[in-house]
Amino acid sequence: MCELTRSFSTYDTLTVVPRVEALPAVRLGGEAKGYGDGRQRSLALAGEDDAIPRGYRYGDDLRRVHWRSTARYGELMVRREEQPQRSRCTVLLDTRGPAHRGAGPDSAFEWAVSGAASVLVHLLERGFSVRLLTDTGSSVPGEGTEGFAGSGQGSADAAGLMMDTLAVIDHSDGTSLSPAYDALRGGNEGLLVAFLGDLDEEEAAVAARMRQRSGAAVAFLLDGDSWMREPNDVPHPMNRHQERLRMLREAGWTAVSVPRGAPLDELWRQADRERSGVVTAGGPSGRGTGS
Repeated sequence: MCELTRSFSTYDTLTVVPRVEALPAVRLGGEAKGYGDGRQRSLALAGEDDAIPRGYRYGDDLRRVHWRSTARYGELMVRREEQPQRSRCTVLLDTRGPAHRGAGPDSAFEWAVSGAASVLVHLLERGFSVRLLTDTGSSVPGEGTEGFAGSGQGSADAAGLMMDTLAVIDHSDGTSLSPAYDALRGGNEGLLVAFLGDLDEEEAAVAARMRQRSGAAVAFLLDGDSWMREPNDVPHPMNRHQERLRMLREAGWTAVSVPRGAPLDELWRQADRERSGVVTAGGPSGRGTGS
């Protein structure tokens, strides 16, 4: 018998990304016309006289030469191609420390991280341009002004970048949603999907105003009392959580309550039903990096 001791100077990093749940295809709003492939095409010219040409580039189809503009500018001009106008979505993840109680892989915060990851991947696969936003107003490094585009060669890389960001995301030191509100572009966000923790009256009012800066808005509001309550405990018939849901709905949100351990795919369908006017009664994994 012998004992050998070995030490190594090299190491590698294992990144555990959030659990991603497959979501059903529903229409929550914010889509462009031609929702089937998640985009619409806007014609670059309304007619021969209204063409907006550009200079000829090597490889352009000569059948697109716009002769009137060519004569006017003295160089070869071609009609612009039809440009795809992608549907957009912003996924807002509330990471405020005071907004989430409990810790560990079965906590409300981990459910919200997993939910945000699932929605981001789902909408990327459907051709949306998506961006991840937190309560601090920050987004994923390298994200463009329109977010990451889906249905392309870069969609897998975009999903990977967002998963890497969510793998190491933690509670923020902030207490307000105002930075996220300021980061939203007025009325030009398309679909806004928010995963929100506990809200006091002031932060609920900020969240309600976010509805004005999106085409459609869906909020998954985690019921902190439910996540901390034992399964056999009887919930209070009317609490602050229900009041916050009411405030969001009156502001135009499709607001869904998230009780402890609720499956996201069912809540996703519920949000679709409630948005369609059909009102219904109201297990994440660990993540992070290690060597």
